Amino acid sequence: MASEIRVSVVVPTVNRPTLLADCLNDLLNQDLDREMYEIIVVCDGPDTSTQKVVAAMARDTIVPVRFRQLPTRSGPAAARNQGWRSASGELIVFTDDDCRPATSWLSAFWAAYLHNKGNCAFTGKVIIPLPNPEQITDHDFNTQHLADAEFITANCACPKKILELTGGFDERFTMAFREDSDLQFNLLSNGINIKYIVEAIVVHPIRKVKWGHSLKEQRKGHFNALLYKKFPVLYQTRIGQAPPLRYYFMIVTLLLGLLYFAIDRPVAGYIHILIWLALWLEFSYQRLKFTSRTTSHILEMLATSAIIPFLSVYWHIRGLIRFRTIFF
Repeated sequence: MASEIRVSVVVPTVNRPTLLADCLNDLLNQDLDREMYEIIVVCDGPDTSTQKVVAAMARDTIVPVRFRQLPTRSGPAAARNQGWRSASGELIVFTDDDCRPATSWLSAFWAAYLHNKGNCAFTGKVIIPLPNPEQITDHDFNTQHLADAEFITANCACPKKILELTGGFDERFTMAFREDSDLQFNLLSNGINIKYIVEAIVVHPIRKVKWGHSLKEQRKGHFNALLYKKFPVLYQTRIGQAPPLRYYFMIVTLLLGLLYFAIDRPVAGYIHILIWLALWLEFSYQRLKFTSRTTSHILEMLATSAIIPFLSVYWHIRGLIRFRTIFF
């Protein structure tokens, strides 16, 4: 069977068996000849429940469904590397366990691969369904920008020979952040063209997250430093992201205000605290402008908007130190 396989789908996952089962169900119902492709699920660390789901679904299909498991949690980049390196297909297609590929997804990529004679990589169309406008949260609003990303590992394909040439994913990206841009920049730096295939469609539903999730997300920012260090020009022209000046102003005004109170200069202290309050409320308003105005969401935006600047700058500096680079 392996000699007939032309396409390998790699799906990294960890502790999300229900989402994975839905994704696998879509992958097993592609309109591409079922003897032409395989599915490789790579679990980021030990996960018995996921292994059972994969084993159960593999028994009921002629499509080879293989399970791989990293010995410890190492991130989606490492999981994808193990997947494509063990793949039998000449075209490697990537998606995530929380995505729903359209029926013609693989056939669209395969047709593009044949048309371009295997000399370029591909990315497809990502559809992100949104709730009613009055229910959109800050997390929903930010996630929808994935639909406009130039290159996203939730929906991309690359010939295996090109992944071998470029080395695949940089496993220093241990979280689901910037590892896709790193692969994109690596491909571009090696003269590999990336083509957008509008017919290759993946639906990426937005998952519900816990209150205050945006605080946890700030940790990902320290990987900006690694991406900048590797590809400074591409980073500045394609991303250019660093903590905005607003964050620094908020931090400085609050700290100065507290300092002035500490040295018994209350007038200067009140002035700086009032400036911080204005910046905080303006930041909160910007996050609420196009999102839900429920009491819970308003309180979440007010609370997290006071803390995000400190966390964002902290993780930015941590990244600069860890990866020994500097940019603002």
